[in-house]
Amino acid sequence: MRLVKVATCNLNQWAMDFDCNLKNIKESISRAKEAGAVIRLGPELEITGYGCEDHFLELDTVNHAWECLKELLVGDWTDDILCSFGMPVIKGSERYNCQVLCLNRKIIMIRAKMWLANDGNYRELRWFTAWKQSDQLEEFHLPSDISEALMQKTVPFGYGFMQFLDTAVAAEICEELFTPIPPHTELALNGVEVFMNASGSHHQLRKLDLRMRAFIGATHTRGGVYMYSNHQGCDGGRLYYDGCACIVVNGDVVAQGSQFSIKDVEVVVAQIDLDAVASLRGSISSFQEQASCKQHVSSVYVPYKLCKPFNLQMSLSSPLKISYHSPEEEIAFGPGCWLWDYLRRSGASGFLLPLSGGADSSSVAGIVGCMCQLVVKEIANGDEQVKSDAIRIGNYTDGQFPTDSKEFAKRIFYTVFMGSENSSDATRARAKMLADEIGSWHLDVSIDSVVSAFLSLFQTLTGKRPRYKVDGGSNIENLGLQNVQARIRMVLAFMLASLLPWVHSKPGFYLVLGSSNVDEGLRGYLTKYDCSSADINPIGSISKQDLRIFLRWAAIHLGFSSLAEIEAAPPTAELEPIRSNYSQLDEVDMGMTYDELSVYGRLRKIYRCGPVSMFKNLCFGWGSKLSPSEVADKVKHFFKYYSINRHKMTVITPSYHAESYSPEDNRFDLRQFLYNSSWPYQFRKMDQLVNELSVGKDVAASSNGVGVVAANSADPKAGL
Repeated sequence: MRLVKVATCNLNQWAMDFDCNLKNIKESISRAKEAGAVIRLGPELEITGYGCEDHFLELDTVNHAWECLKELLVGDWTDDILCSFGMPVIKGSERYNCQVLCLNRKIIMIRAKMWLANDGNYRELRWFTAWKQSDQLEEFHLPSDISEALMQKTVPFGYGFMQFLDTAVAAEICEELFTPIPPHTELALNGVEVFMNASGSHHQLRKLDLRMRAFIGATHTRGGVYMYSNHQGCDGGRLYYDGCACIVVNGDVVAQGSQFSIKDVEVVVAQIDLDAVASLRGSISSFQEQASCKQHVSSVYVPYKLCKPFNLQMSLSSPLKISYHSPEEEIAFGPGCWLWDYLRRSGASGFLLPLSGGADSSSVAGIVGCMCQLVVKEIANGDEQVKSDAIRIGNYTDGQFPTDSKEFAKRIFYTVFMGSENSSDATRARAKMLADEIGSWHLDVSIDSVVSAFLSLFQTLTGKRPRYKVDGGSNIENLGLQNVQARIRMVLAFMLASLLPWVHSKPGFYLVLGSSNVDEGLRGYLTKYDCSSADINPIGSISKQDLRIFLRWAAIHLGFSSLAEIEAAPPTAELEPIRSNYSQLDEVDMGMTYDELSVYGRLRKIYRCGPVSMFKNLCFGWGSKLSPSEVADKVKHFFKYYSINRHKMTVITPSYHAESYSPEDNRFDLRQFLYNSSWPYQFRKMDQLVNELSVGKDVAASSNGVGVVAANSADPKAGL
């Protein structure tokens, strides 16, 4: 037997905070050594943090990374343990995303990333160059201070693997795993048995299964040990990196870390028999045949043994059942952990949420409540870093610390119901009930006097006073009256966030939380600069459908029972007067259902459909319930309001990224914000297609002797 113990980790790094990052790296190495591991793998670009973005263009960033690496190498951190560190490296005039592989205070090789992530949220080609010399390793001259400290002038650089006395080890960096021809394919044929994947992979609902299938597939048909390390937490932007460090052997997961956690460091260890890899490969005839005519990959010889011989004191890691969270749990834990990182690193002393008693703001409140529960639980488990942060943010004194989530929420979470004459008693009561269940410090205020003051000022200026539509006003008056309420709520929220800490004799400020969902953003069903405008928004890329599922789950599993009643209530903005014959409803106002919006959003973004392609797809999807003309009308209606309101995405509150059809303009969904909202060419093409389909249908019907009767109405939810 060739027994080897390996360690990978989840690290909560912070972009550009080198002290924080170095501390976490050292802690992970210490834990790996304590466990007896001889290989330690960290996340991609762990020294700088993955989300540095244009800071990668600064020479300071690269220089500081070398300084941190030097500190790791001149100490005893790499003694008797192979460590992979992620950092940017400049070679010649090019900047590369690299894994620096070190052992016994020396750099063995620098592996440059060959295939860069450059879609969705990723812009690696903006900052890095892909390594293209895949057939060789080149000589890299180390910076002079590193060279002097290590007594090492050069190091192999590029693409290759390390050949030890008893096994071969190679790095495969993040995106490379997901390419059509991943490096591990030819590396396995060259005898590599251990693959180290340093990653910076963000959370997205229902995404983990795709990632796990890739790890399993990498070693299922060709054998091998696949180690995966990831960032975990908010490193300074909209993304939450969801950890899940794991170790896979011959297609079986033998160790798996947490996906959502507020720990700064988590180390995952497994003990493996590498003879099992050799045995599997030797039993697969096609592997043997392809290995015999493989393309040669360069290697670096390392005269060192990693493996231990047969020893009954060293038990082998067994296959595990993979742990997956449900989408409801992902919505609770992912944004909850992201909010905690943002709160503890921002200098704020709490959150303030305009709580309307509706589904969206109540979802945000539920997520904050979940965050408070996670903090108290982690403190009970002995995490001193979480305890220290909670004591500081909660303003505890005399050795006190959080032991109850409701008590902690009372110190750091502030909710305010900003009612008007249009607010119902039901939503006011639901907001109060939820605040009591979570433990937030709750206010109930009326904004009518402020609204009246604005309208009186307007009347003084113009001589006119607007009326609601139900009272005989025009659409322009009706919209203006709704908008002034919404914008007053934003101003009031920020005033409370800045002054309440002073009232409570606390330092800092409160972060204002937004609560618009992804579907409202896509349709533009929100007022620009209203109470959806905030510091951060944990649900800004989560669909209404998923939020409803979350509310039902949270009512039971988080103990906030009022969320079930909130979910059951019809969505309404409550910005117009309630009459016996009229009550404002979101879906009526929008002219489309939330279910339909979700379909439009996925077709527009994920499947890259313009108006005509969307129409064709929906003719198949909804054709059993709607005529082509009705489908065309729905598509036109969506694109009209999408384009009219696209400008709102340029100032949308920074949101937790959770959904692949997010319309967020600043990082993810890059489209213009000034459109010809009549889409003349595209809509004309749709009309032509509708006419062609209608003529074809009439011809087919007449040839069959069957009359055609167009449906006067159809359930828009049917067929979704």
